[in-house]
Order: sequence, then structure tokens, then C-alpha cells
Amino acid sequence: MKAEAVNKPAAVKLRLTKKLKRSNNNNLAGYIFISPWLLGFLLLTVWPIIQSFYLSFTEYSLLEAPTWTGTQNYVNIFKNDTDFTTSLKVTFIFVLFSVPLKLFFSLMVAMMLNKNLKGMNLYRTAIYFPSLIGGSVAVAALWRNMFSLNGYFNQVLAWFGIEGVGWITNPDTSLGTLILLNTWQFGSTMVIFLAGLKQIPNELYESASVDGASKIRKFFHITLPMLSPVMFFNLVLGIIGSFQMFTAASIITQGGPINSTYMYALFLYDKAFKHYQMGYASALAWILLVIVALITAINFLVSRYWVFYETDGGKQK
Repeated sequence: MKAEAVNKPAAVKLRLTKKLKRSNNNNLAGYIFISPWLLGFLLLTVWPIIQSFYLSFTEYSLLEAPTWTGTQNYVNIFKNDTDFTTSLKVTFIFVLFSVPLKLFFSLMVAMMLNKNLKGMNLYRTAIYFPSLIGGSVAVAALWRNMFSLNGYFNQVLAWFGIEGVGWITNPDTSLGTLILLNTWQFGSTMVIFLAGLKQIPNELYESASVDGASKIRKFFHITLPMLSPVMFFNLVLGIIGSFQMFTAASIITQGGPINSTYMYALFLYDKAFKHYQMGYASALAWILLVIVALITAINFLVSRYWVFYETDGGKQK
């Protein structure tokens, strides 16, 4: 009996040691499998971020070694660069109008497609299809041909006796064409809204109908509160994506006319690859990161007052 009592702890220890070895072997296999992604993440994401942060404090033209200048780039940006304030203003106006419009139209279309009708899957596919090529050079070129002075849009207006204008060459309408393009590419946002609508229990609408609620009351008291987490998600992604608007501004308007569509990303690109001021462009990129991070943080703080979750039975806590 005493011998068994002595050997029992040793046996338990031996089993624990074997389990630990198997666990370590499994962990090693896991690390081996994720190593390609991990190396790619470190070399292609983390290292460029570190390099960009360092270069933002230097004068670097790609042709010569970086020269440390401290905070001079940031001082020049905020004090001397009028293009910085212009591009930032244009970008904020673009975000202010394009994001709400995109959310509104994507939600309305999602509600129309949230029906059990014959052939609805075909309609959903057709409406989502433009988003598969959204943001491409081909779409930007097509949009430029549509809204040029002799473009398709003005030709349609001519059928009704309306004289068209150069929508992309007029400073008063050029930014509006980019906002319209961004709003038109609502497919991905619409799909997310549609998935959110599918998760709303139909019993809520049935109970509201029994109580005599109209469709408008159902929308504001059931649909919007239940969709608020999805709307918040689309809002954050929409703001981040709008601040990165580049392709359309570069292809359609080249930042003109009179810098009316000179987006921040286009300004950053010009500094980096037209003027070869990579250090200056790196500083601009970090300023953009801080701006987007601050806006995102504000959205998260404000979300507790309007985003509802089923798990906490009411507002976010």
C-alpha cells in the first residue's frame, strides 16, 4: 500500500509531462503553419509602418539617404502648406456627404430586397455586381465619360431640351460627381444591411402590427434600433474608406478644377511620387492615421447613446 502511494504521484507527474510534450508539439505545428502569414505580416505590414514613422522625421527623396530633420516636416505641413488645408477640407466635405448618402441608399435598397419574391436572388446579384468592379480604374474612366461635357449624361439631358454642363470640369459640381460615384458603389454596404435585416425576428413586426403600428413607426422603433450595430459597423468602415479616396479623384478630375476635388490621398501621392518627398509624404500619412483614429474613437464613444445590442437588453454599456 505504501509503495502504491509513493508511485501514484510519480505516475500523475509522468502523465502530465507527456500531455505537456504533446501540447508543445501541437503548438509548434501551429506556429509552423502560421509562419508564412506571420512573416508576411511582420515584413510587409509592421516593418513598413515602423519605417514610415521614422521617415516622417527625415528628408528623403528616394535617391539619397534619409536626413534627420526632426519635426520639421510636421511644422511645414501645419504652418506653410496651403495644399494640406485645402485637401483636408475637400476630404472632410466628401466624407460628410458621401458616407450618409451611401448608408441611406444602401439601407433603402436592402429593405426593398428583403422580400420573399420570385427571382429576388437575381435582383440582389444584379444590384451587387457593380461593387465587384467598384473603385477600379475602368469604373473611374467610365464615370469620366458619363459626366464630361459631351458625355452620356448630357446627351440624355439633351433629349429633354436641357443644356448640360461639364460636370467634372465645373468647380461647383466636380466634387458632387465623386460623391455620386461613391454613393453608387453601395453593394457591399447593402449586403451587410441585408444580412442584418434577416436577423431581425419577424415576431417583433407581427406584435407591432397587432398594436396598430404603421410602417413608419415599425421602421423607427424596430428596424433602426435592431440594425444599429450593423449601421455603426458600416459607418466606421465608410468613414475610413472615404478618407482613402484616391482612384476616382486621380482618374476623373486629377484633383481639379481649381483643387475642388484635391483629396488628401491624392495630395499625399503627389508629394511622394511626383515631388519625391517621401519623408514629407510619410508625415502626411501619419497625420491621416491620427485623424481617422480620432474620428473612429469619437464614434465608439458616441455609439453608446444610439447603438443597441440584444445581449444587454438596451443601450450599449
